[in-house]
Amino acid sequence: MADALTARDVEALFTRADGSYAFARWGRPIAPVVFGVEEDTLTVIKGALEAVVALAGHRMAETDPELGANLMVFFFREWDELPEVPNLDRLVPDLVPLVAKLKAVEANQYRIFRFDPDGGIKASFVFLRMDAALSAVSADVLALSQVVQTILLWSDRAFRDRSPLAVLEGRTILRPEIAGLIRAAYDPVMPVAARDPSHALRLQARLRAAQ
Repeated sequence: MADALTARDVEALFTRADGSYAFARWGRPIAPVVFGVEEDTLTVIKGALEAVVALAGHRMAETDPELGANLMVFFFREWDELPEVPNLDRLVPDLVPLVAKLKAVEANQYRIFRFDPDGGIKASFVFLRMDAALSAVSADVLALSQVVQTILLWSDRAFRDRSPLAVLEGRTILRPEIAGLIRAAYDPVMPVAARDPSHALRLQARLRAAQ
């Protein structure tokens, strides 16, 4: 049985380290492209994305009319590879200083979001440096984890202490309460973006109604 999320739990998942509440969901169909993996892994990633998008009741597309691809996932070995990617510095401003910062803290992943005027997610860039820790994670677990963390704008602290995934009978699954929260967040009656913590009360009410 899923752990029940209180309104305070929900609020914490979207409250950033600086104390601000920031929620957003995708406002347009997701058109993904993945770099740096073999075909088998690509299939796993796209399968995870399709499953989570279907869970949310959202949509995918072959291309975004404005951007072409609006979800870009990069797999690589060293951060220094990123500035060598053609035109990436046009998509990610201040790429070189960002890479220096990520190297300094020995980060193995980083996500950037871009937003439409209404606050909905317009695009996301996911960077995964395949160090020993990430390389030890199976492709299906890594894919599901990254997709879940990209389907909404979560707090920068949301899953620091507890993964959004769980193991059930030997299989890795999305924690039921997180799955329910994603569904609630994409309910058509809910806004695509919110900055007021009262939004968490509405989300929790949707969760209760669905149980």
